[in-house]
Amino acid sequence: MYKWLKHAFAVESTDSAIPTESQTKLIDLVCREIVRRQMTLPAQMVLDSSAPLHFLAGQTLRFFEPVLGTVLNPAELRDFAEFIEHRGAVESISRRLTELQETETRSSVPGNGRD
Repeated sequence: MYKWLKHAFAVESTDSAIPTESQTKLIDLVCREIVRRQMTLPAQMVLDSSAPLHFLAGQTLRFFEPVLGTVLNPAELRDFAEFIEHRGAVESISRRLTELQETETRSSVPGNGRD
């Protein structure tokens, strides 16, 4: 009788935020650019503080798609909006930023043969 109520307040799991290959390439491109500009910490602060608004961010990207599509690739923009709407997407991007920052830090340490 109350089966409909069982899932009334169900929340999507964070496992659903596994990016596709094209989403991974786009996320990687953006994250590498953030690390290259040494903006990892501010980017992670913005990501972490806006995590509850991930769905709204995706919807906003979809709303501005006609305008942003003139400057950016519309297919990539749509793909990214789809990814960012999933629960756990922000954590996934934040993890990738951390990985790239650690790799960058290790490669810039003196004495590792890259001097």
